[in-house]
Amino acid sequence: MKITIWPAGILAIIFFISTSCKQNAPHEDAAEPAFVAHPVAVPKQDVMTLEIGKAAPDFRLPDVNGKFVSLSDFDEAKVLVIIFHCNHCPTAQAYEDRMIDFTNEYKEKGVDLVAIMPNSAMGLLPEECGYTDLNDSFEEMKIRYEYKKYNFPYLYDGDNQSIAIAYGPVATPHAFVFDKERKLQYSGRIDGVEKPGGANAEDLRAAVDALLAGKPVETPVNKVFGCTTKWAWKSEYGKKVEEKWNAQPSTISRLDEDGIMALVKNPTEKLRLINIWATWCAPCVMEYPELVALQRWYGHRNFEFVSLSADNPEHQDRALAFLEKTHSPVQNFIYAGTDKYKLIEAVDPKWDGALPYTLLVEPGGKVVYSSQGPVDLLELKRAIVEHPLMGRYY
Repeated sequence: MKITIWPAGILAIIFFISTSCKQNAPHEDAAEPAFVAHPVAVPKQDVMTLEIGKAAPDFRLPDVNGKFVSLSDFDEAKVLVIIFHCNHCPTAQAYEDRMIDFTNEYKEKGVDLVAIMPNSAMGLLPEECGYTDLNDSFEEMKIRYEYKKYNFPYLYDGDNQSIAIAYGPVATPHAFVFDKERKLQYSGRIDGVEKPGGANAEDLRAAVDALLAGKPVETPVNKVFGCTTKWAWKSEYGKKVEEKWNAQPSTISRLDEDGIMALVKNPTEKLRLINIWATWCAPCVMEYPELVALQRWYGHRNFEFVSLSADNPEHQDRALAFLEKTHSPVQNFIYAGTDKYKLIEAVDPKWDGALPYTLLVEPGGKVVYSSQGPVDLLELKRAIVEHPLMGRYY
């Protein structure tokens, strides 16, 4: 049998060509990296609202699925409506259904609507989330999009706010209406009545109808009422609010069975969230920071958070140390007795005794939400904000 011996130089060339082909071959299965939000510091600057007649600033922003959407994607639209919108704002939430209804009606007329979330996580405080179950993060935009079944793109501009700076929304919601040439023809409110059911996007409809009819918009500029845009450079104010919260002391008091029953009876005019926990309960200590944070979200409204430790009373110092470490400047109690079965009956006869146990109680003692084991935080927030004592709107 004849064996061919290749010179080393030729072998090296063959190896190089083979390797290069593999490296340069298209990877059919390679997917574009998933978008990951990364809010950054933005220098303080004066932001001016786009003037009537100006061209729409170009954009390339991710939607809730991480797919990038550009201004050119709407080239076929006769009229383009851009509304700066967000999750947390009660006014923005009040207009969600009107935006959905508008899209349903005007899509077939050649009108596209796109919502852009302009807020930076650095500029939004927990205390500003009292009317919502969600913050304005990219991740929670997805939740709102699915929960409300938006029929329009919802784009994220929370990283560097470059598009919000270019358009200059005064508040959320703020509508910008562009003609076929993408020149701004209307800027302002959607309509003049915030409360759902009181209006039907009359100002927005009038502007769009005029453009579709080839007529000038009768009132091209209207004022906007809503929540201020949360610019990243407002983080200094957030630090002051954080310092004020952290300066409040965490204390703990003992409570017997009668006191516990009175606590659950809730003689106040507020929703009362009660969490029974213990320092030795791992799920308790893991979820506790998220629960006490709800006091910051909703505490300025008809809501209060109260904690009740199931530790033995001789371990009160241990419980207090945890509360101080976690920072819990709310009403904190520890069961004064040692008979845990009396504790169970005093709290809720329906409770099987497993920790943690959380219940949301109306004035008068009616339990409207309870969870044995760690709570579903989103479910709990919705139970709070959608209760008649609270609500998503003013």
